[in-house]
Amino acid sequence: MGKIITIANQKGGVGKTTTAINLAASLAVLEYKTLLVDADPQANATSGVGHDPSQIKHGLYECIIDSIHPKDAILNTETPNLFLLPTTADLTAVDIELVNVPNREYMLKKSLDKIKDKYDFIIIDCCPSLGLIVMNALCATDSVIIPVQCEYFALEGMGKLLQNIKIIQTHLNTNLDIEGVLLTMFDGRLRLANQVVEEVKTHFQDMVFDTIIQRNTKLAEAPSFGKTIIMHDVSGKASNNHLNLAREILQRNGLTKISDKHRAIKMDAEELSEDF
Repeated sequence: MGKIITIANQKGGVGKTTTAINLAASLAVLEYKTLLVDADPQANATSGVGHDPSQIKHGLYECIIDSIHPKDAILNTETPNLFLLPTTADLTAVDIELVNVPNREYMLKKSLDKIKDKYDFIIIDCCPSLGLIVMNALCATDSVIIPVQCEYFALEGMGKLLQNIKIIQTHLNTNLDIEGVLLTMFDGRLRLANQVVEEVKTHFQDMVFDTIIQRNTKLAEAPSFGKTIIMHDVSGKASNNHLNLAREILQRNGLTKISDKHRAIKMDAEELSEDF
């Protein structure tokens, strides 16, 4: 039975889709069969792994609204072991079409339950909101990763998100756990970025991943080629960041016996401050 992890934060521009795509690819490279679910009507995760949303015949919308079996919508990707449940702009209609449907918060869970045991991991990319689509993702998931960018207003909206997660844990998904808080877009040359890291670690302590995702040109340009960072720049720092994140998640879930020298490592201040 696979583990479902949702990448969520109602604040836009924090690296949700980048994290979802490249975490999924990293888990796949580490030989875990992984499904990337695009639950954002912008369909950036779909295009980010090389598929044109305008050419999608069946996607997440059809799975939720028309009860199409997910296996009939899942696509292969360029990365071995990585598969995609795509989406299109039609997903924007879900909030309206489900408004009077009983148990509307569980429609995505109902769909993913049909295929959950076929994958080691299912990674869900969410839109920047706290609407019904995100609610469905949080009701379907086992845990949530919260990306926080290393910039001013980093903690903006976090209180509301955590409050919503607590409500869902209490009333809708008692098994929901917080996988961790992920620091993204880090530039060690900026004093503000280092201050944000310290502030986030002070607030969330052990919830914060050791791995920090650095701001990186290759990482930013990879989606324009329809490639994951693993396929675009396999030996670069961004690939190493996401592989470290994948290893850390495996460690947290007791799914690996990686020796100490191969564990996800904390980069020292000098390495993090290098010009990249």
